[in-house]
Amino acid sequence: MNKVQYTFSGKKTTCYLDADFSYLEKLVDKDQAVLITDEHIFSTQRATFSGWNTIVIDAGEQYKVQETVDDIIGQLIEFGADRKTWLIGVGGGVVTDLTGYVAAIYMRGLSFGFVPSSILAMVDASIGGKNGIDVGVYKNMVGTIRQPAFLLYDYSLLKSLPKEEWVNGFAEIIKHAAIKDAALFRELEKNKLTFYQKDKAALARLIRRNVAIKSAVVEKDEFEHGDRRLLNFGHTLGHAVEKEYGLAHGQAISIGMVAACMISEEFTSFNDTDRVIDTLKKYGLPTQATFDPKEVMNVLRMDKKRVKDSMNYILLNKIGQGVVKVIPIVQLEKLLQSIITAR
Repeated sequence: MNKVQYTFSGKKTTCYLDADFSYLEKLVDKDQAVLITDEHIFSTQRATFSGWNTIVIDAGEQYKVQETVDDIIGQLIEFGADRKTWLIGVGGGVVTDLTGYVAAIYMRGLSFGFVPSSILAMVDASIGGKNGIDVGVYKNMVGTIRQPAFLLYDYSLLKSLPKEEWVNGFAEIIKHAAIKDAALFRELEKNKLTFYQKDKAALARLIRRNVAIKSAVVEKDEFEHGDRRLLNFGHTLGHAVEKEYGLAHGQAISIGMVAACMISEEFTSFNDTDRVIDTLKKYGLPTQATFDPKEVMNVLRMDKKRVKDSMNYILLNKIGQGVVKVIPIVQLEKLLQSIITAR
C-alpha cells in the first residue's frame, strides 16, 4: 500500500493507494460510520458491506438530485447519526458527490471519506472536494467544496466494472494528459484500454499519476480562481450535451474536448486536434455528435464558468498545456455552429 498526503486549506487528505477495503476498519469505527453506495455496487460486492451500517441508493446520474439527498438524510436520522458519525461513499462519481454533499450539510458537517469503485471516481470525481447535485438540465448546479479526510483505493473493486465504465473513466485520464502531462499523453497513444485492464501494475501507476496531477492542481487553487479551471477542459460543452442528450459523462466530455481543440485552433494555433481525436477513438470514446447549438447555449448560459456575457473556456496551447481564454457568448455560439457545419 502507498500512502500519500495532500494539503487543502490547511486540511490534509490522505490517499491510500493499492490498498484493501478491509483497511477501512483501521480508519473509522464501524459503530460510528455509515457507508453510502448504490444498488449496482451493493449487489456485486454484498459481502464487502457485511457488518457495516449501509445506505443503498438508486444507481445513475438521474438520481444525483435533492430527492436522493433527502432520502439519505432520512435514513441517517433513522440510524441515529450524530456529529461524530463518519460518512463513507463507496462507489462512482454519483455516490461520492452525494456523500460529500450530505456530509457537508447534515448537522452542519460530518467527517467523510471515499472508497472510489470506478476509474472515473478514482482519477477524478473523488478528488478535490467538489461535491454536488444536479438541478434539471443543470449539472452540479448546487454543491460545496469540502475535502474528504481520506481516499481508499482498492483496485479489486474494478473487477466487476463493465467495459463502458472503463471507457467513461479514461476520458478524464486523457483530459489530464492533454492539459498537464504531454508524456502521459504519449503513453496513452502507445497503449490501449486492454493493456491497463490486464496489467495491474501499469493500472496502479496510471491511477497514481492521475491522482497526483489533479491533487497538485487543487492544492494550488482549491476554489477555482486560477489553474483549477483547467480541469474543466471539455466540460463546458460536455456538461451541456451530457444533461441535454442523456450521454454518459465520459462520452460527453470526449465530445467537449474535441470541440475545445477545434476552438483552440482559432485562438491558440493549436495543431494537434487529430492526435486528440485519434487517442479518444482508441479508447472507445465518441468524438462528434449532432446537437442543436441554440439548445446547448441555453444550458451554457447558466454554466458556472460564465461571467456576465463571456465564458471562461479551457483550450490547449499544445498537448500538455491547457489555457483559459475568455470568449464572448455570442462568439462562442458562432464557433459551435461552425464546428457542427464543419462535421
